[in-house]
Amino acid sequence: MKLHTLMLILILIFCGCGRRDKLDADVSKTDCPPVKIQRYDLDLFNANNADLRNNLIRLQPRYRLFLGDTIDTPSKLSTLKEYLDNPRNQDFIKAVRLKYPEVSRLEAGLTEAFKHFKYYFPSFHIPLVYAYISGGDYEYPIQFSDSILLIGLDNYLGKDFTSYRADGVSLYRLQRMEEDYIVPDCVRLLSGSDFPVGTGGTSLLDVIVEAGKRLYLLDAILPGTPARIKIGYTLKQYDWIRKNEYQVWAAIIENRMLYSNDGRIIRVFTSDGPFTAEFSKDSPPLLGNWIGWQIVKQYIKRNPETGIEQLLREKDSQKILAGSKYKPEK
Repeated sequence: MKLHTLMLILILIFCGCGRRDKLDADVSKTDCPPVKIQRYDLDLFNANNADLRNNLIRLQPRYRLFLGDTIDTPSKLSTLKEYLDNPRNQDFIKAVRLKYPEVSRLEAGLTEAFKHFKYYFPSFHIPLVYAYISGGDYEYPIQFSDSILLIGLDNYLGKDFTSYRADGVSLYRLQRMEEDYIVPDCVRLLSGSDFPVGTGGTSLLDVIVEAGKRLYLLDAILPGTPARIKIGYTLKQYDWIRKNEYQVWAAIIENRMLYSNDGRIIRVFTSDGPFTAEFSKDSPPLLGNWIGWQIVKQYIKRNPETGIEQLLREKDSQKILAGSKYKPEK
């Protein structure tokens, strides 16, 4: 091997060893207690209906969030009994018992996510986490308010769960009703509640850059989660956008849509659904969100001194686009 070739290899090796991923944060020393998910779902449905009042009194100190300060009123007991006896809820809890007899994997995933939140945002307040049966509240599988995070485990029983199809859940949404989506859905909701992002503009560029910031924040909090899970794509959809990103960007530029304030155009590129109507049925939805994500990632790559908080505060979407020098490969 020639000397200059050997030198070049050594230089590349040393450079590679010294380079850290921008989001490769060491959170091992971050102060964050292990997450313990309170199983209101199991504890409530395990209560003996024959002695429901006394069982609820026993559970009340632990679950005042759900049961309130008193359960002695006949109307409240009647409502709870109706909820517990509901055949649909019985189907849900039966499936939850089988799929989630314990939730250590979810607890570990949330613990790591909260550590990353604390690493980037030291003032982040760790929420209390409860699992419950939502009764098929598909629009709000995760809820967050006043430092309380609620996980409706009946919304994550797998795409083949019979009741989902009977309830008419859209096929494109079924793919996300899996365990792998629980922690990302929690992080997405917490990010939106605690770390509002806004560009201050209404053009397509403004909207997709804002969406890109959101997804980049997920990169920071969930560095080990696959990109397709973060945005909610199937493997086929993920492969499609990887192969056709240039064509999508070209269509936006050639049709002069990037700075459009037309609500219809913005909805085409940022609305959820089975696919993007202006492209093939193999295309994924949220194509604008994907493009915005790549713009933000390229911007950070070219401006590595930019921190997460600084990125979230930056309202000039044109500055981010220009600074990214975004140009997808053909």
